[in-house]
Amino acid sequence: MRTTLTIEPDVAQQIRRRMAQTGHPLRRVINDALRIGLSSDKKTEVRFKVEPHSFGFKPGIDSDKLNQLVDDLETEEFLKRSG
Repeated sequence: MRTTLTIEPDVAQQIRRRMAQTGHPLRRVINDALRIGLSSDKKTEVRFKVEPHSFGFKPGIDSDKLNQLVDDLETEEFLKRSG
């Protein structure tokens, strides 16, 4: 099949590099690259399962601000020891 492609400059640079490395003509470099790209339809995603867990926080404790809670507790402890 004959067609006209508009190739982005960065891709053209990679094609030129590949042609220089392999000594292959433009047609072969592009066809090889397309074969590799088109055959990688299989996704290699790692599937994982998230299992929710109840931490049993008491009302009023925001789990997104646990660092602040630790700071507050450390401050209280410091004030008890120095007072």
